[in-house]
Amino acid sequence: MNNYEYFLPKVTFEAIPIKDLVSSQEYQREISDAHVRKAAENFDIYQINPVKVSRRDGINYVFNGQHTIEIVALVSGSRDTPVWCMVYEDLFYEHEADIFANQGKYVKPLQAIEIFQANIEANNEIQLTIKALVESYGLSVSGTKAPGSICAVSTLENIFTKYNYHVLDRTIKLIAGTWEGDNNSFSANILKAVAKLVVVYRNELNDDVFKERLGDISIKQLVRTAKERRPGMMGMAEAMVIEYNGKKKVSQYKLSIQKLYEKEDFDNEELTEDYTPNDELYIEE
Repeated sequence: MNNYEYFLPKVTFEAIPIKDLVSSQEYQREISDAHVRKAAENFDIYQINPVKVSRRDGINYVFNGQHTIEIVALVSGSRDTPVWCMVYEDLFYEHEADIFANQGKYVKPLQAIEIFQANIEANNEIQLTIKALVESYGLSVSGTKAPGSICAVSTLENIFTKYNYHVLDRTIKLIAGTWEGDNNSFSANILKAVAKLVVVYRNELNDDVFKERLGDISIKQLVRTAKERRPGMMGMAEAMVIEYNGKKKVSQYKLSIQKLYEKEDFDNEELTEDYTPNDELYIEE
């Protein structure tokens, strides 16, 4: 006969006012005010989990959910606001600390592609827009590296939200037209670097020149050049500018590397309206 009670913790669920909860035990992390503010700005009651409470000597000690109670307090404007609590009455301090330390040990975090696909199923506008944009170039958003697929899902979302649709559109168009779907060309660093060039140089960056000059360079060679410059996305951006400028001293299409390090100060509306494809331009050295 199965003992199903083994799988049911001895708890009660109670709605307890925040003012009657005690947190900030020594084993807990400090409250992140930035996290609390950001979560409060995007508050969703359906994202609130029950707070785990250990009741010892009549005191309600929070051992999981200290940020939750601060978020609710900020949004509601009162510490009289109750939250649902999962109350344990058979724990001791060391046991609480052990639970806190190991609560995420066997939790499998969601991958970026899994979150993206869930947002698609939820009909969320940002992810639907990105998916349609990527597919308009004959590509796909995927969790598996393959020709014609983009696995850097978080980078796609970051470019879209940090800049706008038009920057992401031009970024994908340049990469697809330059390296013709090479799956290595859609790495996070390359996507970020091309987006950086699009934002910094705007119409100074000639799409045809970019495709012609960078298309002559393999991704492996570009990565090697980038590593010689500096780590990460900025090394890749510098390598792209070097190849774009070419070897001749005088060129109609020279870009300043120093401009990459100027503060980004742009208006999304300006980027949207001012950008016009420079197909009519040509290379002349």
